[in-house]
Order: sequence, then structure tokens, then C-alpha cells
Amino acid sequence: MIRKIHHVAYRCRDAKETVEWYGKYLKMNFILAIAEDEVPSTKEPDPYMHIFLDAGGGNVLAFFELPTRAPMDRDRNTPTWTQHLALEVGSMEEMMETKARLEADGIQVVGPTDHTLFKSIYFFDPSGHRLELACNTATPKMNKMLDEVKWDMLNEWAKTKKAPKHAAWMHDGSYQD
Repeated sequence: MIRKIHHVAYRCRDAKETVEWYGKYLKMNFILAIAEDEVPSTKEPDPYMHIFLDAGGGNVLAFFELPTRAPMDRDRNTPTWTQHLALEVGSMEEMMETKARLEADGIQVVGPTDHTLFKSIYFFDPSGHRLELACNTATPKMNKMLDEVKWDMLNEWAKTKKAPKHAAWMHDGSYQD
């Protein structure tokens, strides 16, 4: 039924700053701006600027600036590492070039982190959203091994709420190709 994600929307603190930041560091083109004084779905009077960025491959990342609302904050009941947007890059070289651009401007970057299936870096945008750039490193064999145990892992987790060890090879160094 679902053909693709049409867009994913987040709040930002400043629409212009967000467009410029995502263009500079992630090379996302600004593709659309919509501004209204009333929310179309609820008819609530609430002025906003809604911006849309090209995230590649037909994917769109959108943001709302809401000037009449209380300042942005994050979900204090969720650890900062949990909620993030992971974006795929084509090579480690692209990822490391982006890391260098971010760090040159004083933006703190964690990583690269080796997740076995991919390597990634983490950083925050100007509005405080955690972003991840990921470069795939999985082999077809790795993907097959994970596919074969996904339901066993999920079912065990549902019963125990403890991390199943069906794919411990991802983190313990025991993977053999």
C-alpha cells in the first residue's frame, strides 16, 4: 500500500537557518516553502513556515518554524541518543568529508562508530535534532544471517525484555565471512 515516505517533518527554531545549515553541511537543496496563518487540517490560528529539503532518492525532509509557540525542547523521558534521523551516504569518504566540514565549524561529531552493518557519525543540527550519517558495510551474508533470526529475536525480546544473543556476532567480533 505505501509507496514511499512523502516527507518527514520536524520543528525547527529558525527556518532560514535550517535551510542554510542543511544546504551547507548535508548538501540538501531547498525545494519548497509553505506559510500559513491557519493550520489547514485543524483550522487552528497558528502562523507557521513549513520548509522542504531534498534528502535524495525522492525523500523529503521538512521542518516547521512556529514563532508563536513556546521554545522548542526535547522529550525529557527519552535519552538523547534514541530519537535521531539517520541519513545514508554513498561512501566513507563522503561521510568523513562531512565530518571534517562540521568539525571545522566547531560542531561536535561522535564517531565514526562501527555498527558492523554500517559505520556512522552523529551530530546535532541547530535546532537540537540528532542526526546520523551512515555508510553501509554489510555483506549479503550478514544481511541473510540477520534476516534468518529477526523473528526469533523479536519474539524473545517480547517475552523477556532482554537483548537476545542471536546476532551477538555483530558486536563480539566472532563474525566469519
